[in-house]
Amino acid sequence: MTSALPAPDGAAGAAALSSGRIEVLARLRERIVAFAASRGAGAQSEDLAQEVLVLLHTKYGHLDAAEDLVPLAFRILRFKLAAQRRTAARRGEYDAVDVEAFPPASDAPDPAAVLERKELLARLMGGIARMGERCRELFRLKLQGRTFAEIQGLLGAATLNTVYTWDHRCRKELLASLGGGWEGPGRGAP
Repeated sequence: MTSALPAPDGAAGAAALSSGRIEVLARLRERIVAFAASRGAGAQSEDLAQEVLVLLHTKYGHLDAAEDLVPLAFRILRFKLAAQRRTAARRGEYDAVDVEAFPPASDAPDPAAVLERKELLARLMGGIARMGERCRELFRLKLQGRTFAEIQGLLGAATLNTVYTWDHRCRKELLASLGGGWEGPGRGAP
């Protein structure tokens, strides 16, 4: 038991560690380790107990009675536990995730989503190819990012509402040529 206690330094240290003090510190060490382990210190409870005992020896060597050492030791231990929690929170140790258990998400797109997008694009291109010239031109201009006012001038429409009407009719025609839904036949609402 005494191997875990701080080593006395010189004759003054030997006098400070009287047999009664050694016995008190040995029992106190067991209680400190148990208290630290019960407060979640786990593997560090032995280290915390050693730090508390070193502090008791260096700064409070003049105290010998158990009624003086016990409250002081536990006050020091609570401060050390709080400092350990602050350090762990600052380092992010509480919310750390094991990389082996949960590998990080890949930046690569999901293969199923890529395939769905390709299929939808092929269906859209096929549906647009079957449409009339005005609708194909309208979709081409919209995909270029043109505004409805610009499209009005380029297609020679009399009013802006005419372009809105053409757009509505073309989208409705495209939806009908795709089977009534964007998701495809048999997937989603018609």
